[in-house]
Amino acid sequence: MSADEITDSDPFDAIVDAPFDSALSERYLVYALSTITARSLPDLRDGLKPVHRRLLWTMRQLKLDPSSGFKKSARVVGEVIGKYHPHGDTAAYDAMVRLAQDFALRYPLVEGQGNFGNIDGDNAAAYRYTEARLTKTAMRLMKGLDAGTVDFIPTYNNEEEEPEIMPGLFPNLLANGASGIAVGMATNIPSHNVAEIVDATLEVIDNPHVEHARLMELFKGPDFATGGIVAESADAVAQAYETGRGSFRVRGRFHAEEAEKADDREAGIERLGGGQWQLVISEIPYQVAKGKLIEQIAAAIADKKLPILEDVRDESDAQIRIVLVPRSRNVDPELLKESLYKLTDLETRFGLNLNVLDANRTPMVMGLKELLNHWVASQIDILQRRSRHRLEQIARRLELVEGYITAFLNLDRVIEIIRYEDDPKAVMMEEFGLTDRQAEAILNMRLRSLRKLEEMQLRGEKDDLLKEQEELEKLLGSPARQRTRLKRDLSALRKEYGPETELGRRRTTIAEAAPAVEFSMDAMIEKEPVTIILSQKGWVRGAKGHLPLDQEFKYKEGDAPAYVLHAQTTDKLLLATDKGRFFTLGADKLPGARGFGEPVRNTLDIDATAQIVAVIVHKPGQRLLLAADTGKGFGATTDDLLAETRKGRQVVNLKGDAKLVVAHAIEDGHDHVAVVGDNRKLVVFNLEELPQLARGQGVTLQRYRDGGLSDATTFTLADGLSWTMGGKEGRTRTEGEMWQWKVARGGAGRMPPQGFPRHNKFG
Repeated sequence: MSADEITDSDPFDAIVDAPFDSALSERYLVYALSTITARSLPDLRDGLKPVHRRLLWTMRQLKLDPSSGFKKSARVVGEVIGKYHPHGDTAAYDAMVRLAQDFALRYPLVEGQGNFGNIDGDNAAAYRYTEARLTKTAMRLMKGLDAGTVDFIPTYNNEEEEPEIMPGLFPNLLANGASGIAVGMATNIPSHNVAEIVDATLEVIDNPHVEHARLMELFKGPDFATGGIVAESADAVAQAYETGRGSFRVRGRFHAEEAEKADDREAGIERLGGGQWQLVISEIPYQVAKGKLIEQIAAAIADKKLPILEDVRDESDAQIRIVLVPRSRNVDPELLKESLYKLTDLETRFGLNLNVLDANRTPMVMGLKELLNHWVASQIDILQRRSRHRLEQIARRLELVEGYITAFLNLDRVIEIIRYEDDPKAVMMEEFGLTDRQAEAILNMRLRSLRKLEEMQLRGEKDDLLKEQEELEKLLGSPARQRTRLKRDLSALRKEYGPETELGRRRTTIAEAAPAVEFSMDAMIEKEPVTIILSQKGWVRGAKGHLPLDQEFKYKEGDAPAYVLHAQTTDKLLLATDKGRFFTLGADKLPGARGFGEPVRNTLDIDATAQIVAVIVHKPGQRLLLAADTGKGFGATTDDLLAETRKGRQVVNLKGDAKLVVAHAIEDGHDHVAVVGDNRKLVVFNLEELPQLARGQGVTLQRYRDGGLSDATTFTLADGLSWTMGGKEGRTRTEGEMWQWKVARGGAGRMPPQGFPRHNKFG
């Protein structure tokens, strides 16, 4: 075939005509399965993802065991990405760094030398600066790799081989946990205490039908590398492990080592004399950076969300010590703790998702008992593989030993054959019935091995091998013996990682949280007087102190005053618009009064065409009179009008072009309502006739032939109706005899008293 023919035909031969959707789905499915099985989810047998397994295998190949010296991390990373893991060096190094961090892994698998990051959240140094080697735990996890316990699979380029899993008797999945996000599924497993894992596993081996409640008596729950407290009841923790899904509240620990009293030590309170005290945080939640936590606390102080806290100091060295200084010695320590839990990451939530790959590489969410059963089955399989491999070694060695013994029994004849025969190997095989391997081994013997002592040693070795062979055959033939052997090995593991050892002691306390101290964000706001200024164009600001309401304030060009009122920073402001919607604004959230403030629409989602018709300081139980220009209205309480979001709350339902024109407070003692229309007619009726609603159109307050409602107010009939007169003096006039305007609600009314303002407004 010519070059032209190849060029013309080959590319087109490779084209496959297929529907785009099916081609895409097939390829995406392959990618998804690859992500799930070869990247993101751990194998339940060794608890490792491929990148971690390849890191440990590479370090073992480099002979970086705990008794050897350290080697540059760059060497390890280079070997890993060059031979086993065809991904970026950063990904491999980051995974290795995590294996070395004692605040990330409960039982570190890599021992680092140099800067491997810290709990403050700082990153590790570059891999050219750091050095590493394996820990004893990692060696235990890889124990048995040379004993035929696992299959070896080819690497990505078929040049090397790597183990499918690590065979060691260390429950790494539960001991160190794992987290990962695949395609359509994720996993999140906390770390646990090895001694408790072993206790629960022994119970499963002894009693396959054990109840979950019994397992949870032995297996307490998470044991994080950073300690802390799981603030959940034992029942809640048990329920999560029964299904394999759930979540836990994880809190930092307050503990003051220097405190004299035991109660103070456990509560984290250090007494300074004179009634002064301070709180000490000694442990923080898992996966929370200490630096970030301190920044959160400092920001809460600066934003006045924690006015009961004066200062936070980081006095940590090798141990965490965060000191919190209250503003007053009268502050309740429990209230301060509760506020920190709510405002910062001193309390986080850890989601449990026991999603792992089983022995068939199938992703499954398992409960604790199912997980332990699968792990026991995998360890039994590894034990059987190890035993069969050892039996093969014994058989091969026995073959040679028996050949050596035959040679010693016929030593003179063997020497004669070697000296005089042209093909001594064939002659020995025929004369003594030797196998090819036996004859070859005899021919390769050294002269010094012909001592009488060697014969005695060989006979002793044969007896030992036969005895070991018999024991292994019994072991392979008896599931009960296999379980007994596994129990014995697990008991030895428990001694090494027991609760009395430094590495094995439980760090995380599991205790249901005490009833929360009543905590409100409003209680955290420091109460100070403030003057609220809102302009006609909707610019709002808050000036410190109660300034004179008639004081002249500066406004942007073309703007003018609309509302000026006194309040406290702890107050909530209700802003009513002519669309009938009410918005809530915290008086402590207002910008300062040095400039022109900020548009209120930056904070609240007020419609661009809506106009603010009232600004009211919320008081619990305060009643309001709400009225639209249609003449309909109702009473409401400010408690029902508070809005939780910036979108506000629709309170008055309006039809067509109707607008809300009145939103006035009803003072205590008021017993009548006065309404005046655009037609300058006034009606007065009993306040009891006004319905109390949380939302609606209301009822007719005054009837009109043309025009609508101009203003409405409430007053005490015995004191008379007052209104503001015109002029700079701001005089008011009161009409005492209002009986002639008093009718039933909904009347048309009559002309107001002499001197009533021409603009038809009461104030």
